Amino acid sequence: MTTATRPLDSRHPAPPAASRRGYGRAWAAAPGNALFLVLLSVPLAILAMGVTWTVFGVGIGSFVLVIGVPILVGSLYIARGFAEAERALLRLTDHPAISAPDWRRGTKGTGFWARLTQPLRNAHYWMALLSSLLVRPIVAIVTFAVATIWVAMALGGPTYWFWSSFIPDGNAESVWVPWAVQHIFGGIDPSPDPHRWASMLYLAVGLVFLGTLPLVLSGLVRAHGAVAAALTGRWESDDLAAQIQGLDASRGAAVQAEDAGLRRLERDLHDGPQQRLVRLQMDLAALERRAAEGDAAAVAALAQESRGHAQAALDELRALAGGVAPPLLQDRGIAEAITGLAAASALPVRAEISPSITAALSPEAARNLYFVVAELLTNAVKHGGAGSASVTAVREGPVVRVTVLDDGRGGAVARSGGGLEGLAQRVQGLRGTMHIDSPDGGPTIVTVTVPVSA
Repeated sequence: MTTATRPLDSRHPAPPAASRRGYGRAWAAAPGNALFLVLLSVPLAILAMGVTWTVFGVGIGSFVLVIGVPILVGSLYIARGFAEAERALLRLTDHPAISAPDWRRGTKGTGFWARLTQPLRNAHYWMALLSSLLVRPIVAIVTFAVATIWVAMALGGPTYWFWSSFIPDGNAESVWVPWAVQHIFGGIDPSPDPHRWASMLYLAVGLVFLGTLPLVLSGLVRAHGAVAAALTGRWESDDLAAQIQGLDASRGAAVQAEDAGLRRLERDLHDGPQQRLVRLQMDLAALERRAAEGDAAAVAALAQESRGHAQAALDELRALAGGVAPPLLQDRGIAEAITGLAAASALPVRAEISPSITAALSPEAARNLYFVVAELLTNAVKHGGAGSASVTAVREGPVVRVTVLDDGRGGAVARSGGGLEGLAQRVQGLRGTMHIDSPDGGPTIVTVTVPVSA
């Protein structure tokens, strides 16, 4: 199977798996939250602080030397590695996934020195360094302490009656139990059996800690994750920068597609109508000579042949104009134009076109989308050997999705410089996606998705 995918993937996302909600979900996530808070976060934070401080200190100390710069850059890469490790460990918990920042920002030039010092110009590396050197150890220790106390009380309180028998006897219960019972219950004398009272008090307190344990663990993970997201997560400026780069790439792809389209139109005009017009000019010259000679039969034959060439040239010009700006598209809109295109195709085409797509697309997007559909149907006949095809076009929320299916031989692939690659660039210029599913033997399914009002 051959697949070509452009940005804004056109495939439908898988439906989210059903999950527990509220208190039940917190209990389901409690083991992973406890594992992260009690066993994993502190060792990772201490290791990150020790290693990063060591390398960073050496880099600062030798910064005046040439060797200090790569060492300092190395400390930034180490901090990035620990930030990635923290985000990976947070996946064990119920914290939402933290998007990775744009580590490539700050790239200027392609030389060795520019690539070496790129992390020094990227604020994400410095925030990761701050997290490793100072913030993460503090957060990890505080959350570890609270989580450890809560887990110990939640597990130890209800089972005090059992494990207390294994510790050495002392007079602790005789000291605090009477005071606690008298202040809580009033005039009750706990002296006959302070251990039973201690077990009941531990049980009551332990049940409170046990009942709130999943919520506390989830809250600590949320706090830990919020700090991690603020320091080592993706910023809004990253998305804006990526959007600008995407728009630049789309504009470049649109320019390339338009240039390729103009070159193809020039080639088609040269190979088709232009050659027929040259032949027509020669026939008319011959007709003029025969007319001067008075050969009426030859004149009639040449006139009939010239009329055929003129009609063929006119048909080819109409076909080429249909790929550029068909009148039906301008007069009735994209929905009617695709329906008419399917009806005029050289093979049977079943069209299911939603009228709502006409208002959803700008004239430029509609023209490009019409050209893509026309080219795909042409490819199904010329290259795919298809006997039938279908076209569906619907609006799905913020996008318009067009699917062209044919029962041809398959094996279609977007090769560099090929027609499908040009179509993919044209779609990318609309900030859309073209996805090709064409196994050998067919069928070929091409799905094009473009944003509304592209």
